[in-house]
Amino acid sequence: MNILIPLLISSIAGFSTVLGAFIVFLRIKKENINKFISICLSFSLAIMIGISITDLIPSSLNILLKSNLSRGIIISLISFLFGIISIKLLIVKINQQKNNTNNLYKLGLLNMIALMLHNFPEGIATFLSSYQNLSVGIHLAIAIMLHNIPEGISIAVPIYYATNNKKEALKKTFISGFAEPLGAILAFLLFKNFITNSFISIILLLVAGIMITISIEEIFPQTLKYNEKKYVTYGLILGILIILINHFCF
Repeated sequence: MNILIPLLISSIAGFSTVLGAFIVFLRIKKENINKFISICLSFSLAIMIGISITDLIPSSLNILLKSNLSRGIIISLISFLFGIISIKLLIVKINQQKNNTNNLYKLGLLNMIALMLHNFPEGIATFLSSYQNLSVGIHLAIAIMLHNIPEGISIAVPIYYATNNKKEALKKTFISGFAEPLGAILAFLLFKNFITNSFISIILLLVAGIMITISIEEIFPQTLKYNEKKYVTYGLILGILIILINHFCF
């Protein structure tokens, strides 16, 4: 098969993240900004934890535990814990920067890093799936697009309301989305014959640890600061609905 079609499918799936960033162009009244940020952050929280629990962790465990149960458990735990430890160290490093005083900007930056790591193996998976079976690749790409759009919101909204700069929000979201076609290109040029399902599973468990840690330790406390519990609930419900649609329909 021509590699351009799998690469195009991976790129569309990846850059769908940018679609979520266009939410910053909505005109929100000043008195509603805190409500809007609360619903977006809680929505992001539900998406990131939901994807980890319903997709990344079970699919990865299913692969890693198949061949050797005890070894699979050890590798899975190490991968997940490494994700938690690495993002905690990164958070400490960011907090130590003297110029970093804006929690929203830090949150957007952490989300960008986490989702870049998430999108990279997704790009590999989408490319290889499309290369081997176009129908399977398209099906996978649709599922990825469905959660990439709200992931774009989780980057763009904190960045925009921290900087009041739409271009900065779009740029950071674009960088995250670019990780997906980058993964596809590297999969073809370097790793096509070497990447295994186990390797991708290890990366995705690491990403799950990162996303769950960011959600609990950074997004949740930031969401509560706005004291908009009703809108936090709305965001959580909306995020859960998106996860259920993604899980059961695609």
